[in-house]
Amino acid sequence: MAEQTQYAARLDVDYPERLNRVTTFFRLLWIIPIATILGLVSGAGATVNYTVVVNQAGEVLSRTREVSGGLASSLFMATALMIVFRQRYPRWWFDFSRELARFSYRVCAYFLLLTDQYPSTEDEQAVHLELDYPDVKRDLNRWMPLVKWFLVIPHYIVLAFLSIGILVAAAIAWFAILITGRYPRGLFDYIVGVGRWGLRVDAYAFLLLTDRYPPFSLH
Repeated sequence: MAEQTQYAARLDVDYPERLNRVTTFFRLLWIIPIATILGLVSGAGATVNYTVVVNQAGEVLSRTREVSGGLASSLFMATALMIVFRQRYPRWWFDFSRELARFSYRVCAYFLLLTDQYPSTEDEQAVHLELDYPDVKRDLNRWMPLVKWFLVIPHYIVLAFLSIGILVAAAIAWFAILITGRYPRGLFDYIVGVGRWGLRVDAYAFLLLTDRYPPFSLH
């Protein structure tokens, strides 16, 4: 916990003593409305381009659908440019990114059965996510946003494998909750730990809150 306290991005989730078997059983159904809202918010500004290749006879040879942009990527690019050229991080950009991250993690926690609380768009609930607002001129190298995405590639390779473990752990937990009404503590801590790891990587490479390289750690 000391290592987490010292880092610019921190995550903790309250461990539930008991979980509702009915809402757990129907979780994939219950989550659809709030997941749709999250998708609309985080994907706002995305553009979809369709390319159709037709031969001289009018026959369609291929169709290509390409999705680009989106609010999260746009905020990253805008923040990176502000840090590089102006050495500034607008506070309202930070506040929005923090609240979007909190909402996203509440939805993920509900999907992964970590809580029975239906995700709120505002209230903290059982998911506690904190991000420190950076002093850009004192704490951040103005040129680092250009390379951070590349430096975290090892993290994303490891996280890809850990994410497979999350799906397995959540599936096991689903059966355990239906039988016992409890989330196995080891599986709970593992899923929260992977989420904590991913949050620190995002804080470093995409939210651009710190130049401290994220540790390879679940704690």
